[in-house]
Amino acid sequence: MHNFDAVGRRPGSRLVPRSANNLQRLTCAIGILLSLSISIHAQSNSPEARAANLAVCRQRADALLARMTLEEKIGQMVLITSTQVVTGASTNTSPLEREIRASRCGNVFNAFGADYVRRLQQIAVGETRLKIPLLFGFDVIHGFKTVFPIPLGEAASWDMEAVERADRVAAVEATAAGLNWTFAPMVDIARDPRWGRIAEGAGEDPFLGSAIARAAVRGFQGTSLADPSSLLACAKHFAAYGAAQAGRDYNTVDMSERTLREIYLPPFNAAVDEGALSVMAAFDELNGIPATANRFLLQQVLRDEWGFPGFVVSDYTSVNELVNHGIATNEYDAGRAALNAGLDMDMQGFIYHDYLQKMLQDGDINQKQVDDAVRRILTVKFALGLFDDPFRHASDEREAALDNYPAEHLNAAYHLASESLVLLKNDKNLLPLKPGSNLAVIGPLADLRSDLLGSWSGAGDPRAAESVLASIKHDNAGGQVVYANGCDISSDDKSGFTAAVDAARRADVVVMLLGESADMCGEASSRTSINLPGVQTELVGQIAQTGKPLVIVLMNGRPLALEEESSLANALLEAWFPGTRGGQAVADALFGKTNPSGRLPVTFPRNLGQVPLYYNAKNTGRPINPARPREKYKSNYLDSPNDPLYPFGYGLSYTTFTYSGLKLDRDTLHPGESLTVTVDVANTGQMDGVETAQLYIHDLVADVGRPVLELKGFQQVELRAGEHRQITFEIGEKELSFLRADMTWGTEPGNFDVLVGPNSRDLQSARFELAGRPASR
Repeated sequence: MHNFDAVGRRPGSRLVPRSANNLQRLTCAIGILLSLSISIHAQSNSPEARAANLAVCRQRADALLARMTLEEKIGQMVLITSTQVVTGASTNTSPLEREIRASRCGNVFNAFGADYVRRLQQIAVGETRLKIPLLFGFDVIHGFKTVFPIPLGEAASWDMEAVERADRVAAVEATAAGLNWTFAPMVDIARDPRWGRIAEGAGEDPFLGSAIARAAVRGFQGTSLADPSSLLACAKHFAAYGAAQAGRDYNTVDMSERTLREIYLPPFNAAVDEGALSVMAAFDELNGIPATANRFLLQQVLRDEWGFPGFVVSDYTSVNELVNHGIATNEYDAGRAALNAGLDMDMQGFIYHDYLQKMLQDGDINQKQVDDAVRRILTVKFALGLFDDPFRHASDEREAALDNYPAEHLNAAYHLASESLVLLKNDKNLLPLKPGSNLAVIGPLADLRSDLLGSWSGAGDPRAAESVLASIKHDNAGGQVVYANGCDISSDDKSGFTAAVDAARRADVVVMLLGESADMCGEASSRTSINLPGVQTELVGQIAQTGKPLVIVLMNGRPLALEEESSLANALLEAWFPGTRGGQAVADALFGKTNPSGRLPVTFPRNLGQVPLYYNAKNTGRPINPARPREKYKSNYLDSPNDPLYPFGYGLSYTTFTYSGLKLDRDTLHPGESLTVTVDVANTGQMDGVETAQLYIHDLVADVGRPVLELKGFQQVELRAGEHRQITFEIGEKELSFLRADMTWGTEPGNFDVLVGPNSRDLQSARFELAGRPASR
């Protein structure tokens, strides 16, 4: 039994193979993985230990700062891309090596490979006056060489140890190639599936998002930043970037401070609490002021309230873009606004590089602002151990050892890909398939390998992946597999329909691989439609008319509107973009070698008109009557139900689970006490499985409106067929606190419902009273 609290810590979890031999092999693989310094969080990385270490590093930074010229200081505030990888439009073509040699660039991104990094680092520590080492950053988002499921898929596992392990693998691989800094985790809450970057985060819920933020920071940074295999984490994008209006990337955000603090800030706070020492400012304007120049965010919240000791970096040229936002006349003004707000490092904009010295001369900024920024950056470099060994992250031996994808890394990728699969529908137990079946495999994503990796796939090589089609053929030993593409992902070409329909008619079961291409998700990939692109839905209709049992496997980076597809298919499996070992994970799940255990981290609407749609909404003064959902003068639609197609937390299994006996150990909770919630969960099916029991609360009456549900805990429990177990949750003042009418955090006396179940829709409830005086924190 695995109990998650607000910090997301728990023992390990396991996917459930169908056979004991597979379980033994998996256990062995995980043991090897953990033995090769893919370690999990340890006591040595406590907040107290981190603070003590940073204090020493800050003293060393102060000593160095006293020796630096103004030009050397400004250079530490500059981050420049190499031309090895291009992730945006450059505003300057200055040769990188010349800038490093002149101490005008203290940080580099999009440069990796032990030899290349060593060459650049050698210039910094061998050819400059003070020999200050470089930071090397890269978008290591869901793996480096070994690619894991996209972050939204990782979140669907609800398995914090597996997420932490994935980021530990990524850190080991990335640091071997010379990197010491990742622009991850992305912890933006997202409620609009049109936004392409929803693929990069953990979905719609701040509780789950906070647990994943902590797990990711632990995975990237390990037990000590000074370890050569540790990677500096960067929580992004600060803040509320996931709430861009109309789901359009880079767009404006306008929200109440209450919503900002209750929904969008908690995962950032969790990342900072866990020890992340860099934060990236967002592209968006928040309540009239772009995040890059938003002093409320960068100074008041991040530093004054949370005590963040690290540095803040801009996103790609976002300082320059303050001119486009209309809050700066020119780049000089933009740089002044950013520094005055608390932005320490300029990514690729060359504004600090070009204008900071003049700003000082003009009196528009002061020396203390520059020194504070440089001190924070140097402190982190000392914490990374770069001054003790600037080449610790560039190891030819380690890099070479990882060239052939170590088995333990691939096993970790397979494990998480398997756990990320969400079974959305399985009428008449069509799945799992029987080996030796006569199958038709149809769809544009069946035989593609590059799209398995998804967006931001690091240094991943699609040639290391096996397509779903190839894996199905392998698993369907003794059977027949006929493949037809049917159509492209996004074109209107229907010329392949005839061959696909013919293949379906000759098969016993049809498996369709449908969805989006990898480049339809991620940055600058917003869509006005969340339907399957192209003519894929029409192809589903044609195949369904054959009357053959139909399985749809989805690969996508956002919630899709699947009402028609769900009505036509007998089984529906959400695979996201599952990574390097995703093809095998999908095939093994289809044939029952593993039992799907994923749960949705984000709501799947019926149609775009319901968007934004999320489980933790607030009630209205005219809520609908479930018995009469189309009643006039209620908060409903004329042409669609209010409820989603698939709710937050939803996911099926090849077995069945039942909940019974929900009990509270008391009816009244007094300040300072905790309440124990117990419920019995039974595996009532024929196969072993993992269930994710979810606990929600509802504050019935408060001085401000409260959500109809709030996730406050979850446990993953592995049960053999026929086994049952009692699981326990604890509820205290922390779980019942909220941002009250006076904008202070705390509780209010009153009645609360506790709801437990397999998802946010199918819940059992009990009620208790919180008595006594309000308790604040």
